[in-house]
Amino acid sequence: MRLIRIVEMRQLRTFLAVVEHRTVTDAATALDLAPSSVSQQIRVLEADLGVALFVRRHGGMDLTEAGERLSSRAPRLLDEVERARREVAGLPRTLRFGAMETMIATRLPSLLRRLGETRPDLDVRVDRADNHTDLMERVRGGELDAGLTLDSRVAALPPELAYVDLEPVVPTLAVRGDHPLAGRGPVTRAELRGHRMILGPKACSFHVLTERYLAPHDDLARVSSVFVARSWAAQGIGAVLLPDFTLAAELDAGTLVRVPLAEELQECWMRLVWRADRETEPDLRDLLYSASIPEIIR
Repeated sequence: MRLIRIVEMRQLRTFLAVVEHRTVTDAATALDLAPSSVSQQIRVLEADLGVALFVRRHGGMDLTEAGERLSSRAPRLLDEVERARREVAGLPRTLRFGAMETMIATRLPSLLRRLGETRPDLDVRVDRADNHTDLMERVRGGELDAGLTLDSRVAALPPELAYVDLEPVVPTLAVRGDHPLAGRGPVTRAELRGHRMILGPKACSFHVLTERYLAPHDDLARVSSVFVARSWAAQGIGAVLLPDFTLAAELDAGTLVRVPLAEELQECWMRLVWRADRETEPDLRDLLYSASIPEIIR
């Protein structure tokens, strides 16, 4: 890689710090460097590449088109160098895994437990993703080795990513025991329109499928997290429609009761995604096997 030969890794790290913090002063604070040192490294980097990477403005540093191109490649370049360093030094590599908070709390532990049984030497770091798009971009950019998300089977992914659908996600309608829908037979979408529905955050494809299933619906209460959605439903504010695994504790405890649906939602699956060009790496393959993949990798 010609870019690695002409650019020092510390310059790339400094560049990314300026991209993140948008000012030399804030980047210098984050890196524990003098602002003059940060400015000098950026000037040298621009001189070595022969292009301007930033437009200097009073309010901060904005990327040029060349800067945008470098910002998309720099994390992967740094990652490749770090992986090579650890391999040469004989150090165990950290496997970086991402998921949204609900998946981390409910579905990830069993996968990590199986991985720990086969690879107790492997250091696994779990990062929380803000939403589906954030997770896909971080896996695509190499910041994460793999991610666990919810998606419809027809959802298109970037061509750099491979995936496997692990298991179907069962949508569950739940209400408090004294709700008018409690104890009812299968409920139609038309019947749901007469009741307030609580929607969780727009974090994954399940939310999109739920909105599509309920539309049109005039009484929707939108909340910031699955935890809040469950809590509101348990306090009688409305009915909630969520993946079955997110409601297991409340259904077992009886704070919420299940209401059968007359019509099915569009199919949604728990999906494991990773960069296709990395799936032959031993650590990542062990993760894929630990997920008990039942189908052919796409």
